[in-house]
Amino acid sequence: MDQPMSAVVICKDLRKRYDSKKKGVDALNGLNLEIREGECFGLLGPNGAGKTTTVEILEGLIRPTSGHVEVLSRQWNGRDDTAIRQRIGISLQETRLKDKLTVFETLVLFRSFYDVGRDPEVVLEMVQLQEKRNSWVVKLSGGQRQRLAVACALVGDPELLFLDEPTTGLDPQSRRDLWEIIRDQQTRSRTTVLTTHYMDEAERLCDRVAVVDHGKVIALGTPSELIAKLGGDHIIEFDLAAGEGAAPDIESLSGLPEVSTARVGSDGYLLTVTKPHIALPALIAQLESQNHELARLSTRHVSLEDVFVTLTGRHLDDDEVSPA
Repeated sequence: MDQPMSAVVICKDLRKRYDSKKKGVDALNGLNLEIREGECFGLLGPNGAGKTTTVEILEGLIRPTSGHVEVLSRQWNGRDDTAIRQRIGISLQETRLKDKLTVFETLVLFRSFYDVGRDPEVVLEMVQLQEKRNSWVVKLSGGQRQRLAVACALVGDPELLFLDEPTTGLDPQSRRDLWEIIRDQQTRSRTTVLTTHYMDEAERLCDRVAVVDHGKVIALGTPSELIAKLGGDHIIEFDLAAGEGAAPDIESLSGLPEVSTARVGSDGYLLTVTKPHIALPALIAQLESQNHELARLSTRHVSLEDVFVTLTGRHLDDDEVSPA
């Protein structure tokens, strides 16, 4: 019988409040989380939801207002900080590196921060920067700098790797190369905490995901478990031609055969259905009876993006002003 995986991150009733002259802002409101050894764990949320604040607390960059946090069975308490840093790797959304160091010198510098780690030459190859080995950091493109930032996070051979939107700005091939690095972490029983604005990325890579909104975890599970909770396997998307008739009633659409949910999106209507071959004829018949003309109609499988929008009412890249 397989032994249950131990937890490498534990958060209990985590809270973070930012005070200002005008008013206080609660970025985290009692967040609870447990991340297991060897998994790729996705932390998803719209801007301002609290995910960046959560990650920065786990990385030891900021302190929580209250709550309990354990990272690799230790706490950020001043005594264990160095021991934790020796075992984690961090790639931030924006990493500022020394312009006049070469790529290889940068990796050698970061390797010197760790008692044990990987050969910088090996890490250079992992992120496909061999040809830029002797180039100054200032001469790198945005995507190359992003890959170098990930390399700096890997050079200590971390047990726990934090990747905050690591594939932003990368070309498709570099993105797939990074996916392989994350999968390698999983095969070696190393843990990765991933934040991303690409829902297909989370769906492909993550063993489990937590959706964070308003400073709390509002959904947690494997991508397939969260998708199954929508109550259907397919999405029917449609839009109507301009006309004088009243818009279709959402309640009547929800009542169609094999329709689990119905909602209005930015590009039209979306129905979550269990059997599209039954739902589609019923939909078309209802629209015809109401003299509506279709401008667009398509079907597809339910994705993690649909789960996210259903839970939060927003897309992952919707802007929201907040310190979180």
